[in-house]
Amino acid sequence: MKKMNVCYQNQGDYQRPCITTKEQKELHIGVWANRHRQYLKQHHRIKYYNLLTSENLYPYLADIEQQAQTMFSQLVKSLAEKENVTEMLKADNPMLWIQKMNNIRNRAMEIVNNEVIFV
Repeated sequence: MKKMNVCYQNQGDYQRPCITTKEQKELHIGVWANRHRQYLKQHHRIKYYNLLTSENLYPYLADIEQQAQTMFSQLVKSLAEKENVTEMLKADNPMLWIQKMNNIRNRAMEIVNNEVIFV
């Protein structure tokens, strides 16, 4: 078995290991990634702690954020085109445009949640 060079620090009657982590670059963790992180914490604790202790959690969450944001944007755009929610409608009837866009955004959010976030 390999010997590991571990230093210890005295704290009261105990010796605690001095643990440091690698330098990590700063990653954007947004709403989608935070939802997935909470889901992992509550429903997949082993996977969450494995990712956390291997220092792969934040790169994993950044990837989830990017996937979810891309999917959401594409869904909103395609659903709006399919239902003829255009700038012309926005100019003619702003309240109807808001209703339709809110409906589209809510449906897209549900799709992203079911396919990316809560998996």
